[in-house]
Amino acid sequence: MSLVDRFGREHRDLRISLTDRCSLRCTYCMPADGVPWLPRDTMLSTDEIVRIARVGVENGITELRLTGGEPLLRADVVDVVRRLVALPGSPEVSLTTNALRLPTLAQPLRDAGLTRVNVSLDTLDRERFVALTRRDRLDDTLAGLAAADAAGLHPVKVNAVAMRGVNDDEVVDLTRFAVERGYQMRFIEQMPLDGGHTWDRTAMVTQAEILDRLSAAFTLTEVPARGAAPAELWLVDGGPATVGVIASVSAPFCGSCDRLRLTADGQLRACLFSQDEVDARGVLRGGGTDDDLADAFRRCLAGKRAGHDIGEPGFHQPARPMSAIGG
Repeated sequence: MSLVDRFGREHRDLRISLTDRCSLRCTYCMPADGVPWLPRDTMLSTDEIVRIARVGVENGITELRLTGGEPLLRADVVDVVRRLVALPGSPEVSLTTNALRLPTLAQPLRDAGLTRVNVSLDTLDRERFVALTRRDRLDDTLAGLAAADAAGLHPVKVNAVAMRGVNDDEVVDLTRFAVERGYQMRFIEQMPLDGGHTWDRTAMVTQAEILDRLSAAFTLTEVPARGAAPAELWLVDGGPATVGVIASVSAPFCGSCDRLRLTADGQLRACLFSQDEVDARGVLRGGGTDDDLADAFRRCLAGKRAGHDIGEPGFHQPARPMSAIGG
């Protein structure tokens, strides 16, 4: 059985948030004093995560991406990876992280079966890093990237949110940094997912602007056959290095979306911007069967819209911030 919505999109990618907690306070994600954390008793146990993931895999999910918050703050993250990798069907398991704990965890995660990591890094300037994250941890992030590379968590992808007047002048420097080290650079248009609901489209740097800056420094050749991947890719100076842009706002890719999300408190979401959730935790703790969980996946998909509608009159930013949804 496969997970197909009413628009014919087959869903193969499940993003699993392990926690809403984070060790940084990025300005585009949280206010300076953070956001209220989810109550501990609502958080899924490892057994619950594994069971939901198993039912998803049995119904066509082939990739599991672990997110947060910061997923490496979960004490048993290595065990979570090991158990998910061992599921029948052998799903690919990857992880999105701020990299602060990768110097000690990269090799254990690789040994447990993790395939690759995406690391958030918005600036190479220490003062800017402190201003953006409200923490002086740039050196730790860079060390985490190097540890992921040394452990063989390839490809190591670097994600940067491009922000006008903040770091948009570093687009070329970040790309050169990644290319020189064999990382894959990805720029992300800023989306309305901040905890303070202060997103302003005029402050967002568009894909076109990013490409203009890159084209002034590199020869870019578009890579065809994007498929369901969120990033459009370009070869840098003929390759093999690539740079990507995730243009969720100016060039949305909703028509090929194959992702579902499971929040740390057990809610299934069909879209980052969904106003609705399906309570998988309630099914689990209410004694539901695997068939009941499969039905929760289908009910989640039944409500998936054709697109996120950012910029349309009826659009409303979701009540949950990104840290409580999972990337």
